[in-house]
Amino acid sequence: MATVQPIVNSHLSELDEDVFHHFGFTTKSFDFKEKFGDVKFVCVCGSSGRIHNFAISMAKLAGLALPVENIAGSHARFVLYKVDHILFADHGMGIPSALIMLHEVTKLLHYAGCKDVLFIRLGTSGGLGVKPGTIVLSDRCVNTKLEPYNELCILGKPVRRQTIVDLNTVNELKKLSENLSLECSVVVGGTIAANDFYEEQGRLDGSICTFSKEEKLAFLQSAYEHGIRNMEMEGTAITSHCYLTGHRAILVCVTAVNRLEGDQITISTDEFTLFAQRPGQLVGEYLKRNNGIIVR
Repeated sequence: MATVQPIVNSHLSELDEDVFHHFGFTTKSFDFKEKFGDVKFVCVCGSSGRIHNFAISMAKLAGLALPVENIAGSHARFVLYKVDHILFADHGMGIPSALIMLHEVTKLLHYAGCKDVLFIRLGTSGGLGVKPGTIVLSDRCVNTKLEPYNELCILGKPVRRQTIVDLNTVNELKKLSENLSLECSVVVGGTIAANDFYEEQGRLDGSICTFSKEEKLAFLQSAYEHGIRNMEMEGTAITSHCYLTGHRAILVCVTAVNRLEGDQITISTDEFTLFAQRPGQLVGEYLKRNNGIIVR
């Protein structure tokens, strides 16, 4: 559920022109309400190539001509596509990069007058007790202390922001998955968002490791017993920022490894590519059924 009183930055009204540095445009580049005022969904993932492919697949479903235009500027850090009522953007890797994207996309929605938009992260992750290729629908997102907060340091002071997942949509996706012929399992469980790929996720194969294999397994087993089924690096940022700005968020991630069995991703490149498409297959059907696109 979105917040009743979303936070709006009052300083924005003082700007004559707001520069979206990481998307390569400004509030004077086009009419935001005309261009983005009908947005109901925002789909994001770490890879610019993967989100582009997903935008193409939705454009094809809608019967639109290709290519899909990248709205972002030629020297932008992120990409941005729009297909009917859906925005598509990449967020890079990790919470800091994801927050930059989130600030600029939620500002875009503010200027466009869009409210209660559903953000959907489609990603890859490390699984806990589930085999590679499994889709995990997050019913909560926690930090590595297993707390439902994203932690920041603002003006030198610690700030904890609550993470909120839209459970109604999670349940809808789970029911939908049971009626589709997906070539994988779909589970509902908790997600850890770490600040790092190696140490915070308890990997033994980084350039620095200060814990034993036994300590690692104890941490992962404890997380599993608390209902955690995967680990990634952006979820707490997405679920907390969207909640504060009056939007909803869900995480739909496929697993590339079972961390209870090993640290390194040993599936083939072809398998990884195939697995990475699975969240889009489920989410794409959901968007089609919920008026994300106009089928021509």
